[in-house]
Amino acid sequence: LALQHKTKLIIAGYSAYTRQLDFAKFREIADKIGAYLLADIAHIAGLVATGEHPSPLPFAHIVTSTTHKTLRGPRGGLILSNDEELGKKINLALFPGLQGGPLMHIIAAKAVAFFECLKPDYSLYIKQVITNAQALGSSVMKRGYDILTNGTDNHMILIDLRKHGITGIMFAFSADSTIIFVS
Repeated sequence: LALQHKTKLIIAGYSAYTRQLDFAKFREIADKIGAYLLADIAHIAGLVATGEHPSPLPFAHIVTSTTHKTLRGPRGGLILSNDEELGKKINLALFPGLQGGPLMHIIAAKAVAFFECLKPDYSLYIKQVITNAQALGSSVMKRGYDILTNGTDNHMILIDLRKHGITGIMFAFSADSTIIFVS
């Protein structure tokens, strides 16, 4: 589609994909059409930080993420770029128009979260999160449910409920009652 439409921006990111993205391939396509590549790693940032998922930084022009999901930080976000000129454009677009005054307590909390990511126990935590998701996926499949992509490389599983006559909302309410939170 990108080759056909000659888009100016390709976004490689997801909230419901259980495998690893090939950021190099996305960059190859972006370069063919002169587009920017933006990698949205909000859901996998903690996995990237620990090396459990390949980093998009060598390939993407821009990387964005939240800081409150797998990074376990405060509600907020970040924008990264290895391109100094692009970084200047991003800064000019954000400040002062969209972001005026810094919230120093949030900046401090982000610093603590980033520091926590450097610790060995955080890496063990992320590995366990992946192991737990894989175990849950395996257990669900043993009970007759299909898992899209037949497993997971990250912390997400996608259960195909269609042949069981269950909607996603029904499943979410049922899981919520057992203190399993889904989206």
